[in-house]
Amino acid sequence: VRAVRLTAPLTIDGVLSEAVWQSTPPVTRFLQRDPQEGATATEQTVVYLVYDDAAVYIAARLFDSAPDSISARLARRDNQVSSDRFMVFLDPYHDRRTGFYFGINVAGTLYDGTLYNDDWDDDTWDGVWEAKARRDSVGWTLEMRIPYSQLRFQKGEHHVWGVDFKREISRKNEEDYLVFTPKNGSGFVSRFVELVGIDEVKPPARLEVLPYVTGRTELLNHTPGDPFNDGSRFRGGVGADLKVGLGSNLTLDGTVNPDFGQVEVDPAVVNLSDVETFYPEKRPFFVEGANIFNFGFGGANNYWSFNWGNPDFFYSRRIGRAPQGSLPSATYSSVPPATMILGAAKLSGKFGNGWSLGTLSALTDRERARLENGSGGFTAEVEPLTYYGVLRTQREFGEGRQGLGMISTLTVRRLDDPALRDQLNSNAIGAGVDGWSFLDRNKMWVVTGWAGASRVAGTRQRISDLQQNSVHYFQRPDASEVVLDTTRTALTGYAARVYLNKQRGDWRLNAAVGLITPGFDVNDLGFQFRTDQLNGHIAGGHRWTRPSRHFRQVSLDGAVFRNYDLGGDLIGAGFFQTGNMQFLNYYNLRWFAAYNPETLDNRFTRGGPVAVSPSGVEWDMGVDSDARKNLIVGLSVHGTQYRLGSNNGWSLSPSLEWKPASSLSIRFEPSYERSRTSAQYVTTVSDGFATATFDHRYVFADLNQTTLSANIRVNWIFSPKLSLELFAQPLLSAGDYRHFKELARPKSYAFNQYGTGGSTIQQATDAYGTITYTADPDGNGAASAFSFDNPDFNLASLRGNAVLRWEYLPGSTLYLVWTQNRSDDLNQGDFHFRSSFNRLLDAKADNVVALKLSYWWSP
Repeated sequence: VRAVRLTAPLTIDGVLSEAVWQSTPPVTRFLQRDPQEGATATEQTVVYLVYDDAAVYIAARLFDSAPDSISARLARRDNQVSSDRFMVFLDPYHDRRTGFYFGINVAGTLYDGTLYNDDWDDDTWDGVWEAKARRDSVGWTLEMRIPYSQLRFQKGEHHVWGVDFKREISRKNEEDYLVFTPKNGSGFVSRFVELVGIDEVKPPARLEVLPYVTGRTELLNHTPGDPFNDGSRFRGGVGADLKVGLGSNLTLDGTVNPDFGQVEVDPAVVNLSDVETFYPEKRPFFVEGANIFNFGFGGANNYWSFNWGNPDFFYSRRIGRAPQGSLPSATYSSVPPATMILGAAKLSGKFGNGWSLGTLSALTDRERARLENGSGGFTAEVEPLTYYGVLRTQREFGEGRQGLGMISTLTVRRLDDPALRDQLNSNAIGAGVDGWSFLDRNKMWVVTGWAGASRVAGTRQRISDLQQNSVHYFQRPDASEVVLDTTRTALTGYAARVYLNKQRGDWRLNAAVGLITPGFDVNDLGFQFRTDQLNGHIAGGHRWTRPSRHFRQVSLDGAVFRNYDLGGDLIGAGFFQTGNMQFLNYYNLRWFAAYNPETLDNRFTRGGPVAVSPSGVEWDMGVDSDARKNLIVGLSVHGTQYRLGSNNGWSLSPSLEWKPASSLSIRFEPSYERSRTSAQYVTTVSDGFATATFDHRYVFADLNQTTLSANIRVNWIFSPKLSLELFAQPLLSAGDYRHFKELARPKSYAFNQYGTGGSTIQQATDAYGTITYTADPDGNGAASAFSFDNPDFNLASLRGNAVLRWEYLPGSTLYLVWTQNRSDDLNQGDFHFRSSFNRLLDAKADNVVALKLSYWWSP
């Protein structure tokens, strides 16, 4: 593709009236990837590309034999909808692995993002550029203006970039490319054709400033007499984001007092496990460009895993998290909902010969809780002043055939308050190296791997607690590979994983082996939920990518996997089969089935001895209708069946999306789940007479749980720059605990039920209705009775928000956000929809209305 220099100004209005579009050599040869791979496009597309000293310009004439049938649906920026669309992909570095994409649909919705790892894309980057589209009697047209300030490229007199174009015709489910990746192939950016002719253009100096002001009114549920909360509160703030180009290749992003009020609320969950809930990052400053910090993923485009707790060295939600310190006893308290980020900065880009760089530094403020105990007020520090740092570098060789990189993370806390020194790590360091290498000229086989180490330091009490938390469980009495050491002031460990992937052709292969030692811990700035693991799998499958008489494409895959702890116990194994099929009418069917034989479970007793994990099966099946239609339906069914009742249940999740107009969509996704386990963990009690289970009694119960929830979304798009989005998640969940019992002996799934064999259990209710159980393991014997609270629960919750977004100028946005949270919980285990729903309606709500106005400025 040859670009032509522009000699006269252009008006970006979507009308190809300027003379330059008639004199520029067009690109016209487009081929289908769908539905007929390799066939000539059914409709003619003509693309032009010109440039000047400030920007690249793309225009396209998209002919259509049925212009009245063109699908033109409005959507908020980057939201995928069923609509005709045109995309341009650019590789300005010409490294054949990274780049940018820009697109527009017929209704004027813009799309943009970054390309990385040759095959992957990320839509979290929002550039400041222009595009307009127009419909006419023979199809539609478009014009784009992409400033060089939004791209990254090397200095030089004569530039050679990579380029590709894509057209989507919604009603035909057709995708046309200048050059495409075969359905049984891999690699996208590496296939781009060369874009030549852009001469005597210099990367511009880049400076973008985004100041903003916020206002926030809170109407909160409160307790009468609470001195810290009278039911209403107003907060205001100012801040700014900054983007500065350092030379032609590096970009510095900074933020001062960032506000994330426009972010959608996290969904409510009922978590009865010992594993922390993972929430995806949604805050714009951390989301944009986050892929540069991806570690351990490069070269390959598929990273299967089974029962493998892959650690993330960098989990940005640790920055600005809710304060972690415990509170002293007090009648009333007021704790900041999040830690203030005083400032944060990112430096990213490419330099030299194949080098890429990403760094992030953030400083969070010291936070104090306000408390009142009846005789006076006081404060307590609940989060110290903390520095977070991440450094990521990578070098590519041989046009991306090999790569080698490293990552390091650092967390340093200023623990001036003695109470926090035993609760938080004083500092934490993580470091790792990763890389990949293709094994053949056609990039069919690739090996990818990483290895890392960590060191966490703190007081003796803190490191002792860290060894015993749910990530490590060093206190396990029958573990040969770990020993609890209460004198330690640091914890170290390492981890590694290697993948082998065949990613081209109809037959696929994926295999991996990984190791995490017991002392590895990156949770101060990363995310992991387990250690002490040796894991491996082998998976393979076949793809049928050409349409037949019954389907358009089919994929079948199977795998076998095994897990051991470093003491040699088999803690996981299974056989897995999955597949998906697209029918001729564009309905999609997907499924999986797994069989897990009997193994051992070293987390079942939450720090106690190993127990047996019974064998069983798990399955899932789902179907979705044609996404092009105005009414889309789906259904997903999931089930589990394990021996001895250890994990039995099913769930039903239908979905319905209705698009009554081109600017409006309503999606309703309810879910109903019933589950039963014969051994839900309740508590651990010390007892020297429990010699069979190492002087502790590990208490369990049967649990019957019912959960009804829904995700409700309404998107009303008034124009490509003005939208209203509503999200609501009602959730009703009840858990009924019965037949309390204790583990009879290690390496078994046998229990001694209280109330049988000479043991007793009694229930008592106090004046406030609180239920307590008292169990005596041997009746009148030597063992002491112990008590525990009734663990039954009945939760009714509603979370939701409405976001009005107006991009009143390019890059400048006004947000008006209303958020509501309400909940009610009882110590009752029976599920009754009507009473739970009425409780939810009667529950007092927290309402927050926030306004954020930002203004984008660039010289």
